[in-house]
Amino acid sequence: MALNERRVIAIILTVILAGIAIGGGIFVLSSVFKIIPSDYLLYIYAGIWFIVAVIVSYFIGSLIRNRLGNVIGYDNASSVSFVVRLIGYIIAFIGFFVLVRVSLGAALAAGGFAGLVLGLASQDVLSNIFGGIMLVISRPYKVGDRVTISTWQYGLIAPTYPPKFFSNDFLIPGYTGTVTDISLLYTTIFTDEQVPVKIPNSIMIQAAIFLHNREERRKVRTKYEVFKDIDPDVLINVLKEKIKKIGFRNRRTFN
Repeated sequence: MALNERRVIAIILTVILAGIAIGGGIFVLSSVFKIIPSDYLLYIYAGIWFIVAVIVSYFIGSLIRNRLGNVIGYDNASSVSFVVRLIGYIIAFIGFFVLVRVSLGAALAAGGFAGLVLGLASQDVLSNIFGGIMLVISRPYKVGDRVTISTWQYGLIAPTYPPKFFSNDFLIPGYTGTVTDISLLYTTIFTDEQVPVKIPNSIMIQAAIFLHNREERRKVRTKYEVFKDIDPDVLINVLKEKIKKIGFRNRRTFN
């Protein structure tokens, strides 16, 4: 077992034991010392359960991704980790209402106005969560893919220095890098500039995504300036011979 996996397991056990210890301490303070009113016990226990369940679900997802990465591939393991975390968060949410003895339907009916207010306040968060779910289901890209993300939310200025005047790169402004993680809220891309970028899933679900692979070919146009007294036909023939020696497999066109 790798060192980082042992560390994750240790964190999971520590969080569980800490939750049990805190719950036991609160019970003692309430039943023996009468410091905490018994009416608040269920809400405190529910809060402890929710926090512990969310943290444990997160680290279990990380553990599953590390363990299954070599078996089913890191991209598939990342999707499984995403689903496990999502299920864990749902269980934490449902368990909270069960502990406070409020049915989910009654909570939704009683908190209609509050839910509307919270929904409007957290619409960006919710859109990121649903965007992450759609990304895992549709899988327009996966962990390990090299992609270019082009989106109107993050504008870029096209380069205008030579020889970029004659390159198609500036026609596709975007962020190019390797996808390293797809979480519930963000997609992490390690860019070609060696900088990790976290893009909200709500942005990714709207973006134009260019998938690159090892056999990718690009058309690059380059401008050569020569003296006007040189015969163009002679120059083109010389350039063709020189380029053939380089070994380019792409089509060469001279204008």
